[in-house]
Amino acid sequence: MLKILWRKFPKRRQRHFYFLLILMILSSFAEVVSIGAVLPFLGVLTAPDQIFQHSIFQPFVQFLKLTESSQLILPVTIIFIAAVLVSSAIRLLLLYVMTRLSYAAGSDISIDIYRRTLYQGYLVHVSRNSSEIINSITRKAKAVSGSFIMPILSIISSVMMIVSILSALLIIDTAITLSVFMGFGILYWIIAFYNRVQVKNNSKCIASQSTLMIKSLQEGLGGIRDVLIDGSQEFYCSIFRNSETELRKAAAKNKFIGASPRYVMEAIGMTLIAIFAYIATQEQGGVGTVIPVLGTLALAAQRVLPAIQQIYSSYNSIKGSKYSLKDVIALLEQQLPYYSSEMPPIPIKFNKSIVLKNISFRYRSDLPWVLKDFNLTLNKSKHIGFIGVTGSGKSTLLDIVMGLLSQTQGEMLIDDQVITNKNYRSWQAHIAHVPQSVYLSDNSIEENIAFGSAIEKIDGNRVIKAAKQAQILELVESLPDGFQTRIGERGVRLSGGQRQRIGIARALYKRASVLIFDEATSALDNETESSIMQTIKNLDKDLTVLIIAHRLTTLKDCDQIVKLGVNNTVEILEYKEII
Repeated sequence: MLKILWRKFPKRRQRHFYFLLILMILSSFAEVVSIGAVLPFLGVLTAPDQIFQHSIFQPFVQFLKLTESSQLILPVTIIFIAAVLVSSAIRLLLLYVMTRLSYAAGSDISIDIYRRTLYQGYLVHVSRNSSEIINSITRKAKAVSGSFIMPILSIISSVMMIVSILSALLIIDTAITLSVFMGFGILYWIIAFYNRVQVKNNSKCIASQSTLMIKSLQEGLGGIRDVLIDGSQEFYCSIFRNSETELRKAAAKNKFIGASPRYVMEAIGMTLIAIFAYIATQEQGGVGTVIPVLGTLALAAQRVLPAIQQIYSSYNSIKGSKYSLKDVIALLEQQLPYYSSEMPPIPIKFNKSIVLKNISFRYRSDLPWVLKDFNLTLNKSKHIGFIGVTGSGKSTLLDIVMGLLSQTQGEMLIDDQVITNKNYRSWQAHIAHVPQSVYLSDNSIEENIAFGSAIEKIDGNRVIKAAKQAQILELVESLPDGFQTRIGERGVRLSGGQRQRIGIARALYKRASVLIFDEATSALDNETESSIMQTIKNLDKDLTVLIIAHRLTTLKDCDQIVKLGVNNTVEILEYKEII
């Protein structure tokens, strides 16, 4: 999974990680220098004559032209302080870069998941729960950043630091260094092995319960009208409460498992240092001769023990986020379509007709056919209505015409050109769609009409013209803020008919050559619907309009009406034949 994750990062981000690796090496070297400076510093304080006469320090003594051992104290103190300050500065820089980089990498993951998800086909979107996607983009991607990427960086940094410090300590006292730190390493391994099952179960719980939390939020807030009417607040609160409680319990357990060994190990470490100091006092020369070594080991332990704890805690965090990472990797592995990195498509030629030849479709191989051996020709510049009982495949048929669904069998031709996965985007450039339930964002009316366009690229004149054609201009101009009026989430501040007319204005703003209405006028009163349909009829003589309608009167101006039967039968009728 780590290899897959690494490949998903852009080259620029990978270079940042290489820079971080260099900084880790530099930080490890600085740690060794700062700890190594303790030995001469304490030596000068306790036995300055020995340090002054030591062969290693003679070049330093001669360079500074020192004549007495007491003169060593000030320069060695300055060097020790400088080493500590430089080491601390580099460690602080390393922490800053690690934190920034791990969260920037998490941002890369969230953006990539969202982009790949938006490019997936319509069939993929209707076959899975949006709660899982939202949870992966928001919570799980964040978990990967904080509980996977950051811990991995911490492990690498800590291992480098431990190796560097132990290398220096082996020179000072090999036996004590090996015995003490191998002992600590084995103890941490035993603890990790003992807790592995608990951490794995907690990881599963966190991944599943976080999705249930998002699902309960979406359902409770999305259906707030029914919730208020039915008084079912406690039902959704209960679902959320149970998921939230289980998730927090699992997260708390993992946090405790990761942090608790530190306090035990610190107590053991301090005990060992105390024992070592006691033994030293019983030997010839007393404790004064071993204070420099003892101080160096104590400072090294103060650096190494937290590093070992960091490795254990980070490992525990990685195991705890395993199942969230699996879900994130699955979404990162979504294939992008060929056109994702291309310029907007050039519309294919559409001068004659849309031909559906032997079209069959079903959502899965284990489900019944929605359409079977379906044949139909839709001529350009015609207004064509579709009727049929529920389940006859009207909406599915138009989804195929729009290129949202690919037929299981058969083919669709535009002016004798077969529509395939390679050119369907060029066909979709002709299409504007008005669904029965129009999605409206919590933005201005202008932004909703020009949906998907950057604010600076919105053509105000086209917006006004589309609003006028959709019979909503008068309402908009009567509002205090006009086209800049915000309409609330999903257009909650508008009536159903007003929302529908904004959806129609959105389709007209696109200036498409094919308009598709999927029961788009069902929320309008008869007079408004009749006025809009008359307007659409008079828009452009070359405009092709496909309409699914619940009210038969909506279809009175259609050139032909296609009636679909439940047994995949097709009849081509005129309006007078259906009233």
